Amino acid sequence: MPMPSRDRIARLAGVLVFSAALLAATLPVATVHALSDIKDLAPEDAPLEDGLNPPKADEEMPVVEDGIPDPGPLIQTETPPANGDLSQIDPVTVYYEIDKAPEPVQRIHRLILEAAKTGDIENLRPLFERGANATLVSSADDTDDPILALKAVSGDEDGVEVLAILMDLLSTGYIIQDEGTPEEAYVWPYFVGKAINSLTPVEKVELLRIVTAGDVAGMQELGNYNFFRVGITADGRWKFFLTGD
Repeated sequence: MPMPSRDRIARLAGVLVFSAALLAATLPVATVHALSDIKDLAPEDAPLEDGLNPPKADEEMPVVEDGIPDPGPLIQTETPPANGDLSQIDPVTVYYEIDKAPEPVQRIHRLILEAAKTGDIENLRPLFERGANATLVSSADDTDDPILALKAVSGDEDGVEVLAILMDLLSTGYIIQDEGTPEEAYVWPYFVGKAINSLTPVEKVELLRIVTAGDVAGMQELGNYNFFRVGITADGRWKFFLTGD
């Protein structure tokens, strides 16, 4: 087989060089970047996947109408309802001057105070009503004797505490219950006719002259006065000396 001539080899080499140059001119030139330059390759407006584009500095966050509402305060406070609707309680007139009461009321009021001051509960006995209109008294025992009944609810066996309570009650203001009716009565203390939760600071001081702060707290839970009260009829009969609401 004859060997190719030098001229033929030179022509073939030239064709190959020309073809390589032509191919290089038609291909894009790839740019090589350092790793530190990769973060700058994406244009500023290039969207991220799944719409996760962060807002620009001068762009407000969109308001999501159906999103999760702002959380409320961790502690929810409510104003506890008062015991009963105080707006429905008719205001009562409080009297302090015993001379504004009928004379029969003034008389029995004075006699009760005089008997209590003696320290002997037996001195109350003549003042209690008997029969159908017997004076109602609180009792811890099943007895018809008003003196024994009062001794039973007293903190001491002689009933002296009850006498002290009686004096305290009759030194406060009073109200008139069922005024103008056959059941009209003059009642001490006036707290009987008032909502305990609506007392003024002055009235609270007067109440604490009769009962303890613990008693007041219990009354505020109930919404009414529930300690001893005294009632005298308009014609001067001792109607009741009771405790409770």
